[in-house]
Amino acid sequence: MADQAVPLYRFLAPRHWLTWLGLGVLRVMVMLPHRSRMRIGRTLGQLAFRIAGRRRRIAVRNLQICFPELTSQARQELLRRHFESLGMGLIETGVCWWVADDRIRPLLHVEGRDHLEAALARGNGVLMLTGHFNPVDLGGRFLTMLAPVTAIYRPHENPLLNEIMRRGREASAKRAVSKRDVRGLVGALRANHAIWYAPDQNYRGKYGIVVPFFSTPAPTNSATSRIARISGAAVVPFFPERRKDGSGYRLIIRPALDNFPSDDPVADTLRINELLEQRVRETPADYLWIHRRFKPAEAGQPDPYADV
Repeated sequence: MADQAVPLYRFLAPRHWLTWLGLGVLRVMVMLPHRSRMRIGRTLGQLAFRIAGRRRRIAVRNLQICFPELTSQARQELLRRHFESLGMGLIETGVCWWVADDRIRPLLHVEGRDHLEAALARGNGVLMLTGHFNPVDLGGRFLTMLAPVTAIYRPHENPLLNEIMRRGREASAKRAVSKRDVRGLVGALRANHAIWYAPDQNYRGKYGIVVPFFSTPAPTNSATSRIARISGAAVVPFFPERRKDGSGYRLIIRPALDNFPSDDPVADTLRINELLEQRVRETPADYLWIHRRFKPAEAGQPDPYADV
């Protein structure tokens, strides 16, 4: 079942006041012109770099694992740019929730829209395959301008943030469903909706398997091929990217994966990881390095983050 709407008056208790304050500040910031709010985002990221000690150490370890060929100085510079990207991503999340289409449409340049239209013409829905890149929420918002979209969200442990996130996504998408709601996800595909889907975080659930990511074993969700098989949906990679001149965004839509799914979900999952790795190498500062991607799949295996 999809999450039900919760009236906001239920979040008036003092324990929610700090969250309300943060949401209020964010809402004011996203009303600024694009370049101004991005400057604020970079500043927030620079502040987070200084105070987020454990998350910074996790990112350092991930960069050591994935880019051993870089010098220590090069990885440090990449780390700093990553935290600036995180700060901009926070602002972009607020943009997704509260800024009207007519204000953000001029920022968008779409490449490969015909690939999305061809996939929708098949009539079985589209899994818009991506990874956890910092602008991905805004990329999902851009998709709602191109096609009927069901937004998938991960329920937040903070109930007020969870409700604001759900409302924000439903404001532009046809509907929003929790990532736990498999029935809702398949139903949306059968309605020929597009769904952005990012299976690239550490996963040890029912469909979790261990396949390489940056040549390192990584517990990964293999459900992409299963969902595609059940629904008949096309799987279309897409990646949002900030323009280097700061003027807006590119939404890069690639052709649907051919011969997908295969008869081998392990091979399918490895194929997805290789595709995402290639994209990470193109825009490395924008990938979510503060996530513990390489946690051991089984008890007794060494934890690469044990000393962070």
